[in-house]
Amino acid sequence: MRVYFLAEIPCALTVNGIFLGTVDGFERFAEIDPRDGVFCECAPAGCLPVRFRFDEGFLFSPPPQVNLYFSRGAVAVYTFGFSRADPTLSVLHQERIGGTLFTLYLQGKLFLSMENGTGFHLLPLPDFLSDSKPYPAGECYLLEGEHGFALLREDGEKIACAEGKVLERGESVKAELPFHDSAGHTALVEWKNGRMESYSIRTAAPPTESTFALALFESALIGADCTPYLAENLKEKAGSLKNFLGKYGSVVLTEEKDLVGLVYERKPSVFDVRYFRVTLSDGKISNIVEE
Repeated sequence: MRVYFLAEIPCALTVNGIFLGTVDGFERFAEIDPRDGVFCECAPAGCLPVRFRFDEGFLFSPPPQVNLYFSRGAVAVYTFGFSRADPTLSVLHQERIGGTLFTLYLQGKLFLSMENGTGFHLLPLPDFLSDSKPYPAGECYLLEGEHGFALLREDGEKIACAEGKVLERGESVKAELPFHDSAGHTALVEWKNGRMESYSIRTAAPPTESTFALALFESALIGADCTPYLAENLKEKAGSLKNFLGKYGSVVLTEEKDLVGLVYERKPSVFDVRYFRVTLSDGKISNIVEE
């Protein structure tokens, strides 16, 4: 079985104790028979390794920190969520706002503790919030960093947590969230006292010829206008495109500009990649066929 290995950060990959090389966001592959039950380890510098036994059971139920993506008889193994090897508690920021004490700290991973009249609340956070500070936001709190933010209720419930830029803070919080897609889409979102007041999508740049098909499926995924990519015979069906494609969670490139892969969740941590080919007529997409 062809197995592709990818990782959130660069890792040393060993299989049955043999070093196979470094894996990162670009896939590397090996031929592995699940019946052999080989032991794999992905070990990044300065972090605890992720270890697992690659066998038939692994393919049905991977351990934490591993996602599986099945595609045309192969499987991609993606490791993520690594903990720092240093278990020392390191306080990054502490501040009291009203009756709530906020403590942002590292201990293997990034955490925020909130202590107030509702109790003690411990929240795991993504690394992009390691430089964040808390601010009052009406009935809620805003945790804002250079690369992202989180909007929190007094009881620690996360209303939102995303990469992006806060444009306005106060009783109303306005932010711009990037989708990191080929057309540069961003979402402009406003919350007031923790309730979403407005949501709109804007496009930063038109796609190139090589990413035209990719941009169509990305637009359908996020709910953006698909009609600029469609020929006249498909424009009237733009509203039903998402129903036709089903519930997919992401879009992947292939080596062919008119073929893209859509990622569908089979179960938690296990995904299937299905492929769709488009036909271009006068620079617009006139047909979509699943292969």
